[in-house]
Amino acid sequence: MPARVVVLGGGVGGTLAANLLSKQLGRDAQVTVVDPTGIHVYQPGFLYLALGKAHAQWLARDERTLLRKDVELAVEAAERIEPDEGVVRLARGGSLPFDYLVLATGARLVPEQVPGMVESAHSFYSLEGALRLREALRRFQGGRILLGIAGIPYKCPPAPVEFVFMVEEYLRKRGVRDRSEVTLLSPLNRAFTIESASKVVQPIMEQRGIGLTTFFNVEEVDPSTGVVTSLEGEKAEFDLLVLVPPHRGQRVIEESGLGDVGGWVPTNRSTLQHQGHERIFAIGDATNLPISKSGSTAHFEAPVVASRIASLIRGTEPRAAYQGRVMCFLETGGGKATALRFDYEHPPTPPQPNRFWHAAKWIFNRIYWVTVPQGRIPEPHSKRGANHEHDDGADA
Repeated sequence: MPARVVVLGGGVGGTLAANLLSKQLGRDAQVTVVDPTGIHVYQPGFLYLALGKAHAQWLARDERTLLRKDVELAVEAAERIEPDEGVVRLARGGSLPFDYLVLATGARLVPEQVPGMVESAHSFYSLEGALRLREALRRFQGGRILLGIAGIPYKCPPAPVEFVFMVEEYLRKRGVRDRSEVTLLSPLNRAFTIESASKVVQPIMEQRGIGLTTFFNVEEVDPSTGVVTSLEGEKAEFDLLVLVPPHRGQRVIEESGLGDVGGWVPTNRSTLQHQGHERIFAIGDATNLPISKSGSTAHFEAPVVASRIASLIRGTEPRAAYQGRVMCFLETGGGKATALRFDYEHPPTPPQPNRFWHAAKWIFNRIYWVTVPQGRIPEPHSKRGANHEHDDGADA
């Protein structure tokens, strides 16, 4: 009887893991992906959508078209996981038994946790939010644009910095830059979570007149006065406010008692197994690992999970290990970008922004659908160094 492998979530990590498992195991396993919508969304495109550089229809595909033919797809929401019984309970009343489970459930946006955010702030962390922000930017005729962070951790750490660079360029092209202010409100003592990257981007921000306010952890927003307040007691006035919303793990993880206080899955940093259940694995945004919540992370983790599960099913010693590898791009505007390549042991040494990395990101965005979900690229868990000049990587 084939082993039953259930993958919760049809994002980049879940789709890639399912396809690799099916390819490696063939008839030795029945792989099923469970996804509440059956639609695969390319989330890095939300930023471009908000700035009028992408079309919404390009950002979504039918998940069925991205999966191998022998992978089953259940378009249902998972309501509860019973790890000891090896069962996933579905929202419509059915259930799926499993021998191995992959949690690729991603992150949940909870903007309601910040008073006033839903009523008065914009965001590009969802398709709906990006479309709404796009219209607000089209109407914008000048004033103060603030980009703040309302909770840590959050998906795609470079995105806030990318936004201020790209919106500054957007305002210049529209001819309203001279009557506008753009400011990044950072919760840290620098612009970006990674110090080496901050040393690259902060001088560029200063050159372009982009403001930086440090140690500003968003606490609440007053819609009536157009003021955002920080946990540190500072206030900032705005005409257009863009916030990174707070994130949590998915409800199914919380309801099943499989997460920590934030709903993130306690995950072994090397094997990617749940720390309390050896037949449950986690990848991507769902984990509590101290690395970027990004498509790139899920892309590098999925082959490790697929290899380890395949070994366990075949009765061989699992050897694949995740080393914390991440590779992503960071747009700086003006047709330039830099690259962040690192792992648990090696911090990034980003090159000065140039047109090569911008072109690399542009190309990757356009070939994503026919490469990453199906695993049609070199194995991302190869043993090359984190800073190899020809790293294969996914976008953050």
